[in-house]
Amino acid sequence: MTKIIPLAEVTDAVRGGVISIGNFDGVHRGHAALIGKAREMADRVAGPVVGVVLDPHPAAILRPDRVPPKLTWIERRAELLSQINTDFLVVVPTNQAFLNLSAADFFESLVKKTLAAKGIVEGPNFFFGRGREGNIETLQTLCDQSEIDLVVADSSIDSDAMISSTRIRQQLEAGNIEAAVHMLGHPHQIRGRVVRGDGRGTGIGFPTANLSEIDVLVPAAGVYGGYAIHDGHRYRAAIHIGPNPTFNDRSDRKVEVHVMDYTGDLYDQMLLVDFVSRVRDIARFDSVEALVAQLQLDIASVQSSLGQSSLGKIETAKSENNTNFK
Repeated sequence: MTKIIPLAEVTDAVRGGVISIGNFDGVHRGHAALIGKAREMADRVAGPVVGVVLDPHPAAILRPDRVPPKLTWIERRAELLSQINTDFLVVVPTNQAFLNLSAADFFESLVKKTLAAKGIVEGPNFFFGRGREGNIETLQTLCDQSEIDLVVADSSIDSDAMISSTRIRQQLEAGNIEAAVHMLGHPHQIRGRVVRGDGRGTGIGFPTANLSEIDVLVPAAGVYGGYAIHDGHRYRAAIHIGPNPTFNDRSDRKVEVHVMDYTGDLYDQMLLVDFVSRVRDIARFDSVEALVAQLQLDIASVQSSLGQSSLGKIETAKSENNTNFK
């Protein structure tokens, strides 16, 4: 597992390696390409691979009314970075004093003194320092002066455009899960606490875990297939986001998760949910019977899509509708 290190707690084990500075939100395929090149360089210099992230996002201080929704929380980023062979994730606390550093002072303080980097890997659109005054050419000059190797990685392209956290957010906000997952290279994951709902799902044979306290981007309204993860186990899930017009429910961001093959009680516990595929749009049904018939089709669709998914398959249990949410 990639170890999370607050900036003030950097030790010699973290120093002398190859770093990549960025937000790493989503840890998408573009980030994976950067880390891959960092790993190659780190192996040559016998040092660690270190991701460096500013938290919170600088926009939270500079443009608080325009902060992009997060794709991932810090621990999730560390988990994903671990999967692509990153040794440490250094978390820099973002404050006005840090954002006021010139590009040269940023480099001197963070890259040279604190991390003693032997190498840096960045993309061509890297900016740093006060007002984004430093660019990749500035970084090259500073690295040359300090005898630090710099690799500028090509942008990762998908559908003739650069893979970025911004593009992934746009796809999620449009409900295009498959496109987002393709750019991410893994499912989009949310987390939330299970709270008591109105019990309608249980009443019609499709109990759901209702999530609150979600702190990352929730996809557009619709029905999705994915996985629920709890206590180290993964279960297939049908996920409903948005209102339930059949019951005149207008809660536009409600997240309800029907967890298949699970028999425990999830109330007041944290649940992770992976989104893999989109099943359909939200619809209003003329009767409860029509809704139940559609839910049965949704479950079958989710089972089919996950069974064929390259992201993994779980074993089928005997019962599909035995979740205990009371």
